[in-house]
Amino acid sequence: MTNSNFDIKNKILEVAITRTNDRITMIESALETARDSSNDDTKSSAGDKYETSREMIQQDINRYQGQLQEAHKDLLQLTNILSVTDDTHNFIKLGSLVKTNTGLYFIATSIGALKIGDTNVFVISSASPIGQLLLGKKIGDSFVFNKLNQSILEIH
Repeated sequence: MTNSNFDIKNKILEVAITRTNDRITMIESALETARDSSNDDTKSSAGDKYETSREMIQQDINRYQGQLQEAHKDLLQLTNILSVTDDTHNFIKLGSLVKTNTGLYFIATSIGALKIGDTNVFVISSASPIGQLLLGKKIGDSFVFNKLNQSILEIH
């Protein structure tokens, strides 16, 4: 792996970790607000309306807890990729930087398109449809995604 590819991977990971930490902070804030709403909601003469309101708040809390769990899982996955210094890239796996004839993909978590300097890269989950197509492939292999034939040129 060349230094520039190593630098790009590190920068991608840095941005992905920052975005994931930001996402965790936002979810924690929303969860705290929902919990505060639940605690502040006092029984009124409305009866059923009160119960409906509390149930909706509880659903929000449950949703935020699930999102927080997923975000922590993503962060763990990113930090695990960061700690791996494996330079052998015969096939695409989690943590691979993949150059095709149409774009650059980084297999990690679902972050989406990033611009690192002048380089556009799609940070995708290995569980995504394109991630599933890429896993296990090697240089020279081809695949079709969204009716577009792509060839794998490099793996780092």
